[in-house]
Amino acid sequence: MSFVEGEVGNLKSTRPAKMDVNHNKRVHKLVLTGGPCSGKTTGQARLSTFFENMGWKVFRVPETATHLLSGGVEFNQMDADCVEEFQEDLLLCMIQTEETFFRLARKCEQNCLVICDRGTMDARAYMSEESWDRVLKRNALNAVELRDNRYDQVVHLVTAANGAEDFYNTEDNPMRTEGLELARMRDQATGEAWIGHPYLEIIDNSTDFDTKLKRLIANVCLKVDIDVGDRLARKSKKVKFLVANMPSDVMFPSYQDFHVVHEYLISANPKIQLRLRMRGQGNTYSYQYTVRQARANNQVVELRRQISHRDYLNLLAQRDHSHYTVHKKRRCFLWQNFYFQLDIYQPPCSPRCEGLVLLETYTTLKSSEVKLPPFLEITKDVTDDLDYSMYNLSRNQPISVWNHNNLYLMNDDSH
Repeated sequence: MSFVEGEVGNLKSTRPAKMDVNHNKRVHKLVLTGGPCSGKTTGQARLSTFFENMGWKVFRVPETATHLLSGGVEFNQMDADCVEEFQEDLLLCMIQTEETFFRLARKCEQNCLVICDRGTMDARAYMSEESWDRVLKRNALNAVELRDNRYDQVVHLVTAANGAEDFYNTEDNPMRTEGLELARMRDQATGEAWIGHPYLEIIDNSTDFDTKLKRLIANVCLKVDIDVGDRLARKSKKVKFLVANMPSDVMFPSYQDFHVVHEYLISANPKIQLRLRMRGQGNTYSYQYTVRQARANNQVVELRRQISHRDYLNLLAQRDHSHYTVHKKRRCFLWQNFYFQLDIYQPPCSPRCEGLVLLETYTTLKSSEVKLPPFLEITKDVTDDLDYSMYNLSRNQPISVWNHNNLYLMNDDSH
């Protein structure tokens, strides 16, 4: 039996070498990087949902720096030697953590997207050139291997401090303390650390936040050769249709079914909407926390992050009892170059949701121009009908007490 050593430096493995079970499956190793308040957390959540809907397995490698800094590490209490040692330990910890996820992805029979929340070269942005060279030498690491050969793609999301200053804040991440100037400097240093990678993409703030994230997903889809039509085009929007009833499963093309549960949480600010989502197949679930709010110029921004099962259960204590829990079976499928999501509302639910089936897709076309699946009996177009927003469907109060001053929050795009 042969054995293999790790590909990076002196980090070695004595695990038996094994052949992949499925030679046709894809493993795409992606680094999501950028300066403070750039949209990495929400971008990771959106990418995960999108690729899971396409039938891919998604692994999310957590950010090593946040993990360590949340344990009480404070840079202002370290001297230069201590900072160098910490960055060295952080880099080695990152490599080892990534290798664990890379092995899991290689053994998985599904196509796999591995999203690394920052990558090895991010450590370079926080070190002097001399310190970086010493760390590489001590650990027999090669900068070209770390930068160019370790990951399939690197996407740099530019900090909001550069081009979207009105949206820059330090509230969403307790580890974020940078002001605008420092945020810009760190963003630039991070970008420069990755110069030379063959597939480096820069996503700036020349568009609104939602379009910025569409550009992120479109870049990744292009790299892995997934055709999504115009779903991710800048002017695409969600169109929604009411379906009379569910046809037999055999009428559908290849599809993926998911169990989805949405919970709305109490919010002290009427202009901020808080939600939880549990989504999964079989006995495997992922959990997401979403903050939907209006900021400058009434632009609605959704900030999403993946959370643990424990965090999900803790947050459930804040459930807003003016809303029913929303249970759905979500069916995802492709038809005539359109990517559709079919939401079948299930009990227990609001009386308004009993037997409800909604079909959704994103497109630049008008609703009347969308090629709808002929095996579905479409009752009507409800794209701009607020009565069919999930927020309103879940409410257990009569229409007369709805707060119509906040319609921009009611017409949510929950996924």
